[in-house]
Amino acid sequence: MTLGKFITFEGIDGAGKSTHLAFVADLLKSGGRTVIVTREPGGTPLGEKLRELLLHEKMHLETEALLMFAARREHIAEVIEPALARGAWVISDRFTDATFAYQGGGRKLALDKLEALEQWVHPHLQPDLTLLFDVPLDVARARLDATRELDKFEREKAEFFQATRQEYLRRAAQFPARFKVIDSTQAISVIQKELAEIIAGM
Repeated sequence: MTLGKFITFEGIDGAGKSTHLAFVADLLKSGGRTVIVTREPGGTPLGEKLRELLLHEKMHLETEALLMFAARREHIAEVIEPALARGAWVISDRFTDATFAYQGGGRKLALDKLEALEQWVHPHLQPDLTLLFDVPLDVARARLDATRELDKFEREKAEFFQATRQEYLRRAAQFPARFKVIDSTQAISVIQKELAEIIAGM
């Protein structure tokens, strides 16, 4: 059986990635693919409990990073790897790049610590494609302010998000083979046309 593909959606809060996740899932399903849509932190019963703690409880920076990877280990074991082995395509709203961006870039945790955790938790697993939805900070903030009650990350100051965005872009430059950076200020129809072309090329 052919292994499935692993696609991750990344971007700072308010970048608009969630809008396009359903579009890509539907696109793949219409092409006859079996698609699993999941998210991080979360994706499993244990992961969802950890998500509540991570998004709402104050904790030490290293505790936060360790819990992110703990939830991820469960997610990989229970959802991602079994689905890929069945030949399904897995779409995840965030993965390890988010931890580098938020805990590394935004929170300033040393990147070598995150690299060590990445090597421990998923040494042989990387996304086949990472879609990074990139927007200027003011656009992202305006979108967030128009939505709902914000979690602890979404309430962070502008400097946090600027550093998070810069770490995302650094990761994209470091791993150009799997990253596609999408200008998320464009019209939805333009972005979806670009996404359809990217998916068709996989």
